[in-house]
Amino acid sequence: MSLRYEKHGNIAHFIIDSGPMNVLYPEFHKEFFHRLKEFEIDPEIKVGLFYGADGKCFSVGDDMKSMHKPPRTKQEELAAYLFLHQNEGEKPMRPGWEHDVCAHRRYKPIVSAIESYCLGIAFSFALYHSDIRVAAENVKFGLTGIKFGAGGSSGPKRLARHLPFTAAYWMALSGEFMDANEAYRLNLVNKVVPSDQLLATAEEMAGKIARHPAIAIRLEMEGLELGADLSKADAYHYGMNLYRMGWMANEAEGVTARFLKDPNK
Repeated sequence: MSLRYEKHGNIAHFIIDSGPMNVLYPEFHKEFFHRLKEFEIDPEIKVGLFYGADGKCFSVGDDMKSMHKPPRTKQEELAAYLFLHQNEGEKPMRPGWEHDVCAHRRYKPIVSAIESYCLGIAFSFALYHSDIRVAAENVKFGLTGIKFGAGGSSGPKRLARHLPFTAAYWMALSGEFMDANEAYRLNLVNKVVPSDQLLATAEEMAGKIARHPAIAIRLEMEGLELGADLSKADAYHYGMNLYRMGWMANEAEGVTARFLKDPNK
């Protein structure tokens, strides 16, 4: 299986394990989507970790040697984009589940640990489905599709929201890699560490999040996700409603009272 999903305490691990370079296939996209949904509703899980299997890069992106789709007329190809999974059968095809993964709205945090290459659709997944990112010193981020005519992917990635405009334009138009130091300088990643400290650092960061009440984490995630697209006034009123919801939950569960009595807070 190209994706391993493991639960350790209140942390879920999404582990890419798909050959030496972690090439991604439609089966991976489908499995990842369903695991994201499972992760979201699991009451025992508070945070996720997303990384490549031991000794492997994060991922070089999609398999480009096979299109993973049957012969289609132009009209059938258009219909395949408009009606995802229509006539798909048991074996997933393109276009398909990668679109579901990117469109999935998630309100539990995920920390990614990114080793070596993080390219193409894997870079998309790291942007969409990790909120805190730890990179190894050898990391290379890239959108290389423009080199073989696959342009436009910077739009769905909302790359210009993750990077300054000039950096986003250069990355999208040049097809060149961005190294760890540049990614850290531009706030694409939170930390850069040696490879042998990568997973431990990400696990420590995930643990610091997981110690907080689940409802508070959920409300902060929604505030961060939706507040960024609201006006100042709307964000304030929306945020206050979230805050009141959290306060009501805290009082009902006695969370605040326990925190105030904790000598180690």
